[in-house]
Amino acid sequence: MGHYIFKRVQTLNSDIETIWSFVSKPENLEKITPDNMHFSILSKSNLEMEEGMLIAYKISPFLDIKTTWITMITNVKKNEKFIDQQVMGPYKFWHHEHKFQVISSNKVKMTDIITYIPPFGFLGDIANELFLKKKLNNIFDYRNIILNNMFNTKVNV
Repeated sequence: MGHYIFKRVQTLNSDIETIWSFVSKPENLEKITPDNMHFSILSKSNLEMEEGMLIAYKISPFLDIKTTWITMITNVKKNEKFIDQQVMGPYKFWHHEHKFQVISSNKVKMTDIITYIPPFGFLGDIANELFLKKKLNNIFDYRNIILNNMFNTKVNV
């Protein structure tokens, strides 16, 4: 059973306060998640994230099977980074670090680093090779387009 690391980097043409204001509100996850994931937040809140915050949602991460996924915000450094980690969900382990680096007054580099272990031991490793890696790439391709539309130039979804 292996663990995997997925990394994605995107540059956004906006100031860090505007970007942080968007990414630090859990309800905005719905805006950047593809429709085919059937994503819905169960723990609605207009609060900015904070350490210890639990976020519960329904999602279909693979094979259109709906599951409850609960993550905890385990680390927050405003305008720099936050980490969410799976408490309950489809993966054996899920740790997602979101990092923000100010490049200039109107440009921010955003880096996502996900460390994960698929469920089901060696079968999960096979599933990762067959479709999980592709699914993560598709999700972040979609996020890239949505965030480009919001902060950069308009791109068709």
